[in-house]
Amino acid sequence: MSSATADTSVLRELVGEAQVGSRVAADRLVREHDHWVRSVIFGVTGRWDLVDDIAQQVWTQVWERLPSLKEPERLRSWLYAVARNAAIDANQSRRRRSAGSLEAVADSLGDDGRSGPVGSVVGREVRTMLLQAVEALPVHYREPFVLRHLQDWSYAEIGDLLGLPVETVETRLVRARRLLREMLQDKLDA
Repeated sequence: MSSATADTSVLRELVGEAQVGSRVAADRLVREHDHWVRSVIFGVTGRWDLVDDIAQQVWTQVWERLPSLKEPERLRSWLYAVARNAAIDANQSRRRRSAGSLEAVADSLGDDGRSGPVGSVVGREVRTMLLQAVEALPVHYREPFVLRHLQDWSYAEIGDLLGLPVETVETRLVRARRLLREMLQDKLDA
């Protein structure tokens, strides 16, 4: 039996157990998929400060809808759709309320205290610039960028999840990097 077949078999069994109420199986699904669900959310919203709340909503929706999942081997694609839709909804809601600032996000990244006061300020400014630049990317560039560079997904995996050919994923990543480089260069020149 190949590794992929074994993985699919284990996943099918795990989802089946979670569908009938196994807390252990549900906890394992969360442990194994939460990190990349959070990256999907960030890929859509561009804001780390929204990720926890949206992830909680996603997992609530997952447990409510899990019994309707007919193909357990498609869990990852299904989770992606749930996370992406929740993030899009949150973004639309947030935009209706007001545009937020990234200062709290940069502060929440913390300072390790090793670089002294000047290094701390510079580090916070750099983190803020990077976050602002990633947030400013159009969503169709930001999603593949986050999946590739924060989650280390392959182009094929990104293409499968986004429903895009690998060549389109590659093009979007090249354009995302170019846009980031231009945005950051403009800020550094100023």
